Amino acid sequence: MNITIQPRRLSGTVAVPSSKSMAHRMLICAALSRDTSHITGISTSKDIEATISVMKALGAKFEITQDAVTVTGISAPPETALADCCESGSTLRFLIPVAAALGVKTTFTGQGRLPQRPITPYLRELTQKNIIFDYQNTMPFTITGKLVNGSFELEGDISSQFVTGLLLALPLLKEDSEIILTSPLQSKPYVDMTIECMNHFGVCIKENENQYHISGNQHYLAQNLHVEGDFSQAAFFYVANAIGNQIILRNIPEHSRQGDRKIIEIIQEICYHKNPSQDFFEINAENIPDLVPILAVLATFADKPTRITGAARLRIKESDRLASTAQMLNTLGGNVTVRPDGLEITPVTALHGGTVDSAGDHRIAMCAAVAASRATEPVTILGAECVEKSYPAFFEDYINLGGDVHGIHLE
Repeated sequence: MNITIQPRRLSGTVAVPSSKSMAHRMLICAALSRDTSHITGISTSKDIEATISVMKALGAKFEITQDAVTVTGISAPPETALADCCESGSTLRFLIPVAAALGVKTTFTGQGRLPQRPITPYLRELTQKNIIFDYQNTMPFTITGKLVNGSFELEGDISSQFVTGLLLALPLLKEDSEIILTSPLQSKPYVDMTIECMNHFGVCIKENENQYHISGNQHYLAQNLHVEGDFSQAAFFYVANAIGNQIILRNIPEHSRQGDRKIIEIIQEICYHKNPSQDFFEINAENIPDLVPILAVLATFADKPTRITGAARLRIKESDRLASTAQMLNTLGGNVTVRPDGLEITPVTALHGGTVDSAGDHRIAMCAAVAASRATEPVTILGAECVEKSYPAFFEDYINLGGDVHGIHLE
């Protein structure tokens, strides 16, 4: 689906979708519980549908009604399962160890760039713990065996998703285990979110500096919970406001462990100059990688250059997100340079519009739409349907805020 957006300022109220990161975790914990959980406030998306699909394949039952999901936990895992992760890296990396802990022979499939995204830590660590991978550097691949406990060493600078996957799985084993980080953990707020969610479901994790101790023979306990609003999605509207729009955000949690709530602090820094003596703004994105594309839009309209660092991992997202962010903004008249671990953005007074390729990346498409509100000519976005991965109603919300979008038909 290709769409064209006529430049227009946005105003009105938007209800921010629920946290995709928290929804993944709650649904998995609920599926690993013995009884029935009720999770409300869930915003559907392709990624969430993928996690539900895989947990169904592993033996859980789901009943979906509007924004609520009733989950009946796994009572008896199947012998084999087909796990279609679609394009969801979270689904894949969270559920490889879970399937291994359940002892289910599982074939994992995926689409887009997911087959190329690395699972190296699991190939190394799980094969030492009774898991056999039939893996040829792509998908589909199959795991067999039942995971055994022990010590798992993980690099903290690859992806926190590997830590989360092991944290979710290891309490299911009979004996104790530990996760030892061999380098500083990036995106730690996501791991903190995992531990908080597991605590809600009655599972305890002990953290001590660079390691996590996980007692075995724990049991997830069914819960009735509500998923809070998503700062990753709210960031698009926060930045839209910072560059001249007037949007009221609803469904924003007052207190949250989401790392992406830092968007508020960064906007304050860039818009209100807490350090006016600096010649440039500097943003370390190690803990907030998902914010990088929309931060580049914000920085495009700042009054001095911005350097974003700590973002090398973005090269293996749905697109090479450093390259696709730079290409999107530069095509529209921005001035963005790709560096080995981030971006450098030189401000411009306005964007001139043009045609941009979403590169199949939901965050690039949404960033282009926000940038279009400050363009002087129309912005055409190729492949805009990719927003269905995380925020299917994005363009509907955009239109309801006064956006002039052609090429999309709302029911």
